[in-house]
Amino acid sequence: MTGMTWTIAPEPYDSPAAAALWRAYYTEVSDRWYLLHEGHRTDPAELEREIAAHTGAELVPPRGQLLVGRYDGEPTGSAGVRLLEADTAELTRVFVLPEARGRGGAALLVAAAEEAARALGARRIVLDTRGDLVEARALYARLGYSETGPHNSALYAEHWFRKELVAVSRSC
Repeated sequence: MTGMTWTIAPEPYDSPAAAALWRAYYTEVSDRWYLLHEGHRTDPAELEREIAAHTGAELVPPRGQLLVGRYDGEPTGSAGVRLLEADTAELTRVFVLPEARGRGGAALLVAAAEEAARALGARRIVLDTRGDLVEARALYARLGYSETGPHNSALYAEHWFRKELVAVSRSC
């Protein structure tokens, strides 16, 4: 369809759109892990506990930012950044709803998150992901992220990436 476009803007982590995207993201990655390793979906009670425990409250200025991507006006993706150190940000919650995938939104969300990280003062951005999230690993490699050694000891982290953020020059 022509005329369909992405818009990406900061949004409070607890807005209805951000909360719905967080639930969809967490449900997908949790179910994917449980189906791969234990042959069943996530226990609903566990899912609710984990969603409530990881609200995204760290994704607020001045040390973080949550971005929501809308495709043709509908909330369909998210990406967040938070400062780990004065010059290092972590990329998190990169997600696009399945029905909106393949339309360039993930790359746009990552680019917007990188810009938000620069605005927070970061000179580099890091992230972690799991081995079974092969699409995410391919996206980060395509966008110039290099796989590195661990920068954290997150329970499910199996791959760590890093990218140096170069200043974006703006012409007048």
